Amino acid sequence: MAADSTEPQPTSVPAADGAVAGTTVEPPKKFPKGVVLGKDGKPCRSCTSFAAWASQTKSSLNTTATTTPTQPQKDCPPDVETLGRSTWTLLHSIAATYPPAPTPKEQSDLKSFMRLFSRLYPCWVCAEDFQAYMQKQEVRAGSRDEFGNWLCEAHNEVNRKLGKSTFDCAKWEERWRTGWKDGRCE
Repeated sequence: MAADSTEPQPTSVPAADGAVAGTTVEPPKKFPKGVVLGKDGKPCRSCTSFAAWASQTKSSLNTTATTTPTQPQKDCPPDVETLGRSTWTLLHSIAATYPPAPTPKEQSDLKSFMRLFSRLYPCWVCAEDFQAYMQKQEVRAGSRDEFGNWLCEAHNEVNRKLGKSTFDCAKWEERWRTGWKDGRCE
């Protein structure tokens, strides 16, 4: 069976003495635009949008489907957008329920949580970016309002990097805690 010309062909690897060893190495696989590789060199689902992931999966399976879904299935691992939306929902909800006048222990716990969270986040690119942000802008945990505003500013920084619109941080509590003044959340 002849190899498909679009598939990477194995190449010989020279041995240390210059002779060709008996092992072969596949050239790097080409991934569609938007696929982010994990630190292990494999596609990182948590770092890649579903459309890019589906495109990569579709090409690797060589399916005959003519359309790619634009939304991930509900029972599939989250892509970077789903993970991001869920993460911001969780973090803003934590800010909304954070005490107005936290104890020193509560402040310390929140700062520890944010540090650990940034190290454990599934998308390593996002995690490192958030860690860098926290190096420049230390978590402010002195009150609910202080943390809510800090988090809103952090979220806006990410949105700017992604080319998305920013949010008016003066309205963070209305959006995440009390509900909109027009009553639509009642």
